[in-house]
Amino acid sequence: MSGRLVLVRHGQSHANVERRLDTRPPGAALTDLGREQAGTFARGLTRSPGLLAHSLARRAAETAAEIAAATALEPHEFDGLHEVQVGELENRSDDEAITRFESVYQRWHQGELAVPMPGGETGDEVLDRYVPVLTQLRIRYLDDDAWGDDIVVVSHGAAIRLVSAVLAGVEGTFALDHHLANTESVVLAPVTDGRWSCVQWGARLPPFYPEPDADPVHDALESVDPMG
Repeated sequence: MSGRLVLVRHGQSHANVERRLDTRPPGAALTDLGREQAGTFARGLTRSPGLLAHSLARRAAETAAEIAAATALEPHEFDGLHEVQVGELENRSDDEAITRFESVYQRWHQGELAVPMPGGETGDEVLDRYVPVLTQLRIRYLDDDAWGDDIVVVSHGAAIRLVSAVLAGVEGTFALDHHLANTESVVLAPVTDGRWSCVQWGARLPPFYPEPDADPVHDALESVDPMG
């Protein structure tokens, strides 16, 4: 069985508790619960990973450290895997900011990747920095017939959902309607011609059907954790 890419969202951070749009590294640290979540994730892995990577954000590095302690792997930091940069919305937690973030994010999943966050990144820019890291990991490890282990990548909710939907062809309304809780993951398997197949999204398995009644802005406003 070939190795897979396990894109796991970091554990709960102090910014998550405060409902802040915390995207600029290094960002907030994990809470005690976040550290427990990371350890629980590591102990629940059904396949032993062969490589552990993380973004340069503090919450991702701390999550990776907890996973490393349970798996005896050395964590490796990669630039490019950080969260969607929200620019002028940074560190805000008000409904207006969350609405503006989610409205742009929804347009990305509808194919309008050139639209920027206010003073922040476009969807294209997120993909342009994130996807090459995954491609590098695939070429170096997953495409090697001698490599059979999973690669765990500790990253961030909005970035993981966008990248996974684009790479694996997951319908945008599904990605918008299925947030990732802290330490939930999306699992991608390499298939022919450089393509990817999504084999798990949080607790859900394929097929991933479109969600005709998805209302991401409303859901984010009602959520205690809009960045998931």
